[in-house]
Amino acid sequence: MTKLSRLPVFFALSGKRVVLVGGSHAAAWKAELMSAAGARVEVFAEAFSDEMRAVALDPPDGEIVLIERAWTPDDVYGAAIAIGAFEVDEGAAVFAQAARAHGIPVNVIDKPAFCDFSFGAIVNRSPLVIGISTDGAAPVFAQAIRAKLEALLPNGFTDWAAAASRWRDKVKASGLSFTGRRKFWQVFTAHAVTHAETLPSESDFDRFVAEVKGLGAAVESGTVTLVGAGPGDPELLTLRAVRALQSADVILFDDLVSRGVLDFARREARKLLVGKTGFGPSCKQDDINTLMLSLAKQGKRVVRLKGGDPLIFGRAGEELDACNAAGIRAEIVPGITAAQGAAASLGLSLTDRKHARRLQYITGHAQSGQLPDDIDWQALADPVTTTAIYMPVRTLDSLVSRALAAGLDPQTPAVAIARATRPDQQVIRSGISDLPALIAAAKLPGPVIVMLGRAFARQAAPASRIAAQA
Repeated sequence: MTKLSRLPVFFALSGKRVVLVGGSHAAAWKAELMSAAGARVEVFAEAFSDEMRAVALDPPDGEIVLIERAWTPDDVYGAAIAIGAFEVDEGAAVFAQAARAHGIPVNVIDKPAFCDFSFGAIVNRSPLVIGISTDGAAPVFAQAIRAKLEALLPNGFTDWAAAASRWRDKVKASGLSFTGRRKFWQVFTAHAVTHAETLPSESDFDRFVAEVKGLGAAVESGTVTLVGAGPGDPELLTLRAVRALQSADVILFDDLVSRGVLDFARREARKLLVGKTGFGPSCKQDDINTLMLSLAKQGKRVVRLKGGDPLIFGRAGEELDACNAAGIRAEIVPGITAAQGAAASLGLSLTDRKHARRLQYITGHAQSGQLPDDIDWQALADPVTTTAIYMPVRTLDSLVSRALAAGLDPQTPAVAIARATRPDQQVIRSGISDLPALIAAAKLPGPVIVMLGRAFARQAAPASRIAAQA
């Protein structure tokens, strides 16, 4: 874990005493917030704003008591937390010192130097609560993030979070094993996310329990999920991929997977690099299969994370066969392909109807690492075909020579994209006959994909140009 500027914690304040000094509008907001959390709020001030009097008359939950006098250091004794609203630093310093003398966490509104904790922007789907902090650096930015999350999270999550709280003891008493209870919450979550606007009912609880019990002994087994990480940009992950990463016990990832993608993983998950760098030092596929199955047989939820889409030149077939042979349940979460991501980053259509009638994906090397012998060279030379070549760098010179001999126009527009969709993306554009030499000279970092066809004509640029894509 990287360094935290603040530790995000959530105080349990129901029925506890909170001391608040100040009667201003800003103090009224804090009084309302503390009451909403269930605290009994004692407010000390020589005068109270209309907002403070209004919230005291109609508190959201806990009582708000207005005490019309100046505070004293003894007033903070026994409080769970202390909050102050002071105009000058001298008063703030005395208040903070008094609270700390009693071991009470203190916050002085808009004076971070006197604060043991801070209030972030809040997204309230209670009992689901999200706090957002910028450590005081950019409150407006925190509010913007809050607005975005408010739009993303349905109000119905409140009901499902409340149902989770009600059902926790029932799940423990259901007779399900530890693994079965974990599976129950996976089923619950999957349903809640897709049915957020429907009210949870007891029939839902019974159905979830029955579904888990119906799995029998299989619920004790681990699972393997092949997840497409997309071409590199973490924002191109699918929602289903994010859910898989956030529920995984172990993640086996290739070296070409963008590290930003791993930020979406569950914090407690083990993350194991299993190579597959392309022509560099790599784990053998049999070793990956053995590790993957061993972890799943221990009851682990294993995510096999692959760049792009696992079903396109990602050896998914071999890993699925291994799971089937071992009786391990496996599923696939597709990802945005490298070709799609690269084309999108360049603003291109792979199937522009003026220039392309067919789209084909081919690999630049066979299992031996050499150029495949069984490529359909006539199809590659077809002038109305868009071709995406995966893993092309080592064999591209030979591939282009064979394609030219089969009739491919040497001026066919082509583009090589390294690290597509990432901040350090690099692009080379030229006619296909010149591309192998340009790639070799540029020493592009992997992964690299090459695409060619008339659909790329409008993007043609001088052959020597290498452009970094932001």
